[in-house]
This record gives sequence, structure tokens and C-alpha cells, in this order.
Amino acid sequence: MDIKQMQYFLCLAQEGNVTRAARQLNIVQPALSMQIAKLEKSLGKQLFYRGPNGMSLTAAGEALALRLAPIVADIDRARDEMAQLDGKVSGRVSLGMISSAAQSTLPVSTAKIAAQYPEIHLLVCEGYSEIMMEWVIAGQLDIAIVNAPARRLALTAKHILDEEMMLAQGVKNRLRLPRTLSFERLRGLDIVIPSRRHGLRRILDDAAAEAGFNLAPRLEIDTLSAICEVVATTDLVTVLPGIALHPSLSAGRIRARRLRNPSIVRSVAWVTNPRRTVSAAMSAVMEIIADDLTKAATSASRLVRR
Repeated sequence: MDIKQMQYFLCLAQEGNVTRAARQLNIVQPALSMQIAKLEKSLGKQLFYRGPNGMSLTAAGEALALRLAPIVADIDRARDEMAQLDGKVSGRVSLGMISSAAQSTLPVSTAKIAAQYPEIHLLVCEGYSEIMMEWVIAGQLDIAIVNAPARRLALTAKHILDEEMMLAQGVKNRLRLPRTLSFERLRGLDIVIPSRRHGLRRILDDAAAEAGFNLAPRLEIDTLSAICEVVATTDLVTVLPGIALHPSLSAGRIRARRLRNPSIVRSVAWVTNPRRTVSAAMSAVMEIIADDLTKAATSASRLVRR
């Protein structure tokens, strides 16, 4: 098994489609299919299920992907370090982001990264904190921006920001609320919040339990931009962090209220695998994204005070 076969296999595993994987690798489809067939023959295992809707990993394929992902990542980093000897910041960075971060600043941040570091190849996915942390451990992601859990991690975590979670309502919502209200006031409101799969929901459920009640949302939606749209166009309210509310706040479609007794704060961090070196490209990417997230949170907080 050579490095090219490893890269071809991982790309196809990620894409689940020969056409897309071949395009990503800049090779023709028959060449990719031939390399995968050779790999399966040499290992004596079927690595993919072939179906009309694409390809998916077998149990053997999943096991191989877990082993190969960190190996290929280490090889890529070695190449990056060699390039850095010439003063270049380059290389491949695979990044996972929680949806509140991705939907608020990702377009701006990736444009900056592309302009400032044209030799960085950035791959970004969006997902739940727990899943992305597992992918960092397995080597499928280099970095993940997550809601920092209270428990200790088997990862290296670097704090990005702490931000308030605020109650938001549409500007046409006739419900009269004070500028600051108790978290317990949520008990009688029609709310839309993420489901229990979502890291933000766990924060809200914990706060409700401390206040002595259970949240009973009217709607549960994991796409935060969709929650903001529902709130802007109905009489439902939500509780989300500032950076998730920022686009709708700045557009004047919603207004936000601060929560007290208790105030709800979530922490955002970026995590890496302690067994792997943080490359210059990874640091450059995180510096830009962390700065943009901090600015978005600050801007959202200022909009609430108006």
C-alpha cells in the first residue's frame, strides 16, 4: 500500500462517489477505480459497498479509514513543515465547526484565509461537538471548533471566547418582555430551540434543571439560521448565543434580551489531537477564525444594549 492509494481511499470514503472523488483528486474515474480494486485485492477485503446511490464503507473499510487518516495527516504535515523552511505557510487543513460558528463567520473567515494564505487548502465541515471531537481523536479532522464541555477532554483545547446566550423575539412579536429577565420566565413562553442532539440544548437543559423546571419547546430545530427565521416571522422566541443571533440582529429582524438568575454562558474552544503537531497552516487558520468569532460576539452584545 503506497501513499497514493491511501489518499485515494480516504478521498473516496469521504465523498462516497467515484465521480466526485476523481474530480477532487484530479484523476480520471477508471484510474481511481483501479487503485481501489488493487487495494482491496492486496488486503483481501471488500472496503466499499457499491450501490446505485454511491459507495459506502464496509466494516473493514471503516477500520482502515480510522488507521489511515492519521498516517496521511502526518505525511501532509511533514510536507508542510518542509515547505515552511522556505517561509511559506501552506498545506491541507481539515476543520470542523459547530453550526453557530460556521453560520455566523465562516464566509468572511474563509475569504480572508484564501486571500492571505493562497497555498492553504482548507476543508470545512459542520457538525455536533461530540461527533467532531471523535473525528479529531481519530485523525479525520485536524481541528474542531466546539462548545467546550465541562468534562475533561482527551484533546488539547484552546479557549476562544465565552458568550451569553440570550432570549430573542421577532421585532413584530407583540409579547412585552423587560430588557433583562429571569431564565425561569422561559417556563411560560412558546420557544423554539435545538434538539437534544445539539450541544446548545444540553446547556439550556442544564440551566432549566438548576432552575427547577424542564424545557418544553414548541419546535426543535438544529439549524440555527432556521430557528432565527422562525423567530423573525412568528410569535415564538428562542435562546441562542450572540454569534448565532448576530445576522438577524444586525438586519433588524429580531431583538434580544439578556437572561439573569442565572445568566447562561457557553464557552467556545478549538481542539486538536495532543499526539499531533499543530502546523503553521492550522495556527494561521485558527487565528483568523477566532478573531472573527470574537468580533461577531462583541458586535451582537452591543446590539442587545441598544
